[in-house]
Amino acid sequence: MMAFARSTGRWLSRRAENVAAAMLAAMFAAFLLQIAFRYLLNLPIGWTHELSAILWIWLVLWGASFVVSEREEIRFDIIYGAVGPGARRIMCIITAAALIALYLVSLPAVVDYVIFMKVQSSSYLNIRFDLLFSIYIVFAVAVIVRYIWIAWQALRGAAPDEIDPTQASSGV
Repeated sequence: MMAFARSTGRWLSRRAENVAAAMLAAMFAAFLLQIAFRYLLNLPIGWTHELSAILWIWLVLWGASFVVSEREEIRFDIIYGAVGPGARRIMCIITAAALIALYLVSLPAVVDYVIFMKVQSSSYLNIRFDLLFSIYIVFAVAVIVRYIWIAWQALRGAAPDEIDPTQASSGV
């Protein structure tokens, strides 16, 4: 059962990366189209700029939700890297509890705001703002679930990985 869960998780992770890559490709194509129309045809078009901005927001929040792992997140880890596994575990639990609480407290207001924004649409593409902003709800729920899992692991005794300054994603 665990092998099936792991293989399904890896498959979903690759699909999330595929979605992020497709958004990046679409954003790049819109950017090139915008340059071609503006500078080659002297005919500026606004929808490409709007599409690029929308895709950028979605790409960042989608990536933070499903593509970037916890150990790849940017952080200030000078103190974290200087302490032992027990202190790292306690710091991890405190951080996870604070983030879970903050996102849970803000979630109802975020959902209300996103639902309220159905009254407006984007200028060129005429996409309702509630659809555009809905990615933030996905992001908030993903962060809550991620940090519940991280806190659970730390409470069970698994200390977070030690900081390795030789790794590119270490933040050092």
